[in-house]
Amino acid sequence: MTLFPWDYFWIGFNKFNFPDLFDPLWVGSGILLLILIALYVTRTRALHRHRPYLDMWEWIFWSGLITYFLVIVGSTFQFDFAVILVILASGLGTMAWARFRRYPPLFEAYEHQLARQRYLARARSSRPEATIRTKNVRAKQRKRR
Repeated sequence: MTLFPWDYFWIGFNKFNFPDLFDPLWVGSGILLLILIALYVTRTRALHRHRPYLDMWEWIFWSGLITYFLVIVGSTFQFDFAVILVILASGLGTMAWARFRRYPPLFEAYEHQLARQRYLARARSSRPEATIRTKNVRAKQRKRR
């Protein structure tokens, strides 16, 4: 360290200035980007009928894609280290906010809705007359025609 700690915020993020952080950060961003794409594809295929879960994965995917791609671009074009830290903090913060603050109440409401639908479907199919038409109903339908 040849500079004061706060002076490192305003120098370019490259291998010469940050030898311990540069390679792990841009390689880790690339790996996490690939993992994020794979998770997004598998989870959206598995949850294609559940809209709140798809919406959450959209939030996580786009905020992660932007964050990790900007870290790679910032490493390539030697952005200031402060810019890299702002990109990481805002992107990871957005991902955490979407996963742990925005969507859990929506998931809870959706689970209640699914439970109500399962209960009503079970109640309808538990009575035999709900699934079997009687002769009187058929006769009334013929008379209407």
